[in-house]
Amino acid sequence: MTKHETDEETGIDTTGHEWDGIKELNNPLPRWWLWCLYLTIIWGVGYMIAYPAWPMISGATKGVLGYSTRGEVAAEIDRFEAQNADLRASLTEIDLGVLKDNPDLQRFAYANGAAVFRTNCSQCHGSGAAGALGYPNLLDDDWLWGGAIQDIALSIDHGIRNETDADAHWSQMPAYGEVLSSDEIDNAVQYVMQLAGSDFDVEMANAGAVIFDEQCSACHGADGKGDRDVGAPNLTDAIWLYGSDIAAVTETVTNARFGVMPAWGQRLTRSDINAVAAYVHGLGGGE
Repeated sequence: MTKHETDEETGIDTTGHEWDGIKELNNPLPRWWLWCLYLTIIWGVGYMIAYPAWPMISGATKGVLGYSTRGEVAAEIDRFEAQNADLRASLTEIDLGVLKDNPDLQRFAYANGAAVFRTNCSQCHGSGAAGALGYPNLLDDDWLWGGAIQDIALSIDHGIRNETDADAHWSQMPAYGEVLSSDEIDNAVQYVMQLAGSDFDVEMANAGAVIFDEQCSACHGADGKGDRDVGAPNLTDAIWLYGSDIAAVTETVTNARFGVMPAWGQRLTRSDINAVAAYVHGLGGGE
């Protein structure tokens, strides 16, 4: 058992602890400090009773005041929704072709559309809408299914090559690796390189022209400029969704591509669809 002693100079008992001959005095805690401790304990108990505090299996204790930061945010959102109700109603019903004639509604559409885009579209198309490999750049003028504001809204609404919306845009390129020999594919790729204005092998491209005419022109056109009605891209420009080098084009011809876009009409309101269509069109790439 630790032996407690009384310090001769101060008359205060020691704690029994000693380090290098120095003994610790058992001084009482300051009264003000103790009262602060007691008050914080009382405040903590009161807080646990008044506010959500203890985590449970499916939530937390509600507290007698029923306060919730999420509820506060939801109330704030509801307040702004009520303020913008008339604008949302107008945006739901408007013909997007005349949106530019209503500056106030257009500004609201751009602001709301930017928020919708960042939440739902930026994961694939990028925060600046410049796209990525396999995900279209929305800032250029190359629109596979049309770049007018109404066309953009239609693509957002129904999506592309999905199996959840019967009105989704749909196109399917054959995997020519199952149809053509590797030499025929190589020749066709060289002809596509010629169409795109890239470096190409003349002899192979000449042979590939015949293959292109037989296998590819029905969709891409005899001149390779594509056809929006069937979702066939233009092969004569410098915009390539999956890459423009020989290896990337060979992979596309051999195994085909099949990018899918969700049908956002099943997840967003008509107002939000029109808003994000206006925002995307306003980025500068729309037609």
